[in-house]
Amino acid sequence: MEKIYTASVVVIGGRDGHAKSSDGIFETDLRKPKEMEGQGGAPNPEQLFATAWGSCYLGALQTVADYDGVDASDANVNVHVSFNKDGKGFALSAELDVHIPKITMEEAQALAEKAHAVCPYSKATKGNIDTRVTAV
Repeated sequence: MEKIYTASVVVIGGRDGHAKSSDGIFETDLRKPKEMEGQGGAPNPEQLFATAWGSCYLGALQTVADYDGVDASDANVNVHVSFNKDGKGFALSAELDVHIPKITMEEAQALAEKAHAVCPYSKATKGNIDTRVTAV
């Protein structure tokens, strides 16, 4: 494996903390959502993960669509990352709702699954997070 890019972010304070990238481009406070007895009002880890996964997934979708000769330039994905109680611990689950205009739902579902198979975030979570990918 050849390393192409490494992101470096320092986080202090955990879910009620602060994150800053080493290059200074990204910086944000972090807050537990109100649903988890937090104060809300700032991004939480699940939102950040959904953002990163969604942007990476759309890149993978465009790649597989281009390969198949399909225009997916207007595609979008709504990524839902849930924080779940799992026995005495916790686990994440995810739903990716993929919209690709101008093609049938069957074609969109096939492309959505191809993108899921090659997206680095999807590959990293495979077998670790219950994930549903659905063309909508």
